[in-house]
Amino acid sequence: MEIRALFAVIVRRWWLVVIPTLVAAGAALATARPTVPSYSTGMRFTAGQRQGPATPPSGYDPNFYRWQTSEYIVNGLRDWVRSAAFAAAVSEELAARAIAIPPGALLGHLNADSSQTLLAVYVNWSDREQTRAIAEAAVTVLQTRNGEAFPQLGGQPAEVAPMDTPVILPVIETATPSLQAQLALPFRAGLGLAAGLALAFTMDYLDPTVRHRRELEEMGIRVLGEIPRRRRGNNYQGK
Repeated sequence: MEIRALFAVIVRRWWLVVIPTLVAAGAALATARPTVPSYSTGMRFTAGQRQGPATPPSGYDPNFYRWQTSEYIVNGLRDWVRSAAFAAAVSEELAARAIAIPPGALLGHLNADSSQTLLAVYVNWSDREQTRAIAEAAVTVLQTRNGEAFPQLGGQPAEVAPMDTPVILPVIETATPSLQAQLALPFRAGLGLAAGLALAFTMDYLDPTVRHRRELEEMGIRVLGEIPRRRRGNNYQGK
């Protein structure tokens, strides 16, 4: 089939092409989620036991035991920050500051990493001020309630000291939409357009109506005459 004939099919059945395209694009817009800004902040800490360990055997450096204990505590704090228990403790601390955020909502937004005796805590949230409040609550919980999570400390909380200043590090806004979100609308609209074109060509193929003399000639039927279509505004008066 010639390109001209294909174009004629599209023009003749344009509504079959347009409707699926609009439906697919409308569905993409209806299910699209607006881009939510994300804010993050990070804090660094060192930790150790408040009371020094028992006197080691003669010939051993007591500082070695202090550093080793600090590394154990930091690793334990890292795992605690990632737990539901820590999220619940932070939620309670926020409630005391008249900020209601359930523990389940905080899970996945509190994270931590450690390197030997250094603990890094990260907070990600969708609101700038709440990000700061969550970070401050996390610092308070780390410094005052770690004894609840580690019975091996004998009920005496470990000493958690911030390496940075008490002021929360500047928050960083990351509101760039993902590539998938950017391509969702054109991809779905393209699928709707392809479905509409396929439907239009299928309907035209199944339609038995003859619209042009070449269609008869292609079937081997000789055309003796042709009556032109009457256009609006043209009046033919016979005598």
